[in-house]
Amino acid sequence: MSKKFLTDVIVEATGMPASRAGVLAADIIGAIRDEIIDTGRFTLPEFGSFAVRETKARTALNPRTGEQVKVKAGATVKFKASPNLKQDALAGLKKAKRKAARA
Repeated sequence: MSKKFLTDVIVEATGMPASRAGVLAADIIGAIRDEIIDTGRFTLPEFGSFAVRETKARTALNPRTGEQVKVKAGATVKFKASPNLKQDALAGLKKAKRKAARA
């Protein structure tokens, strides 16, 4: 999903001009970002949740040279899909496989 996709959905749903819809999409994305920064989490019911997780320092392998490299501790944002989203995605995957098998 992109900002343009959100803008197009807003324009289609509301009929507002694309320039205003683009600003609204940017504001929505900014609000989600700010919530993740402030609280470390953001949840959209029926969709899923984003949460900040700390990562430990570790040793990894450079894929080109095979040399061991130290990776610093840090943080990342993880996404966990809601059960409804998982169920719908699985149903869509099964439908696509059946459609492909018929073709």
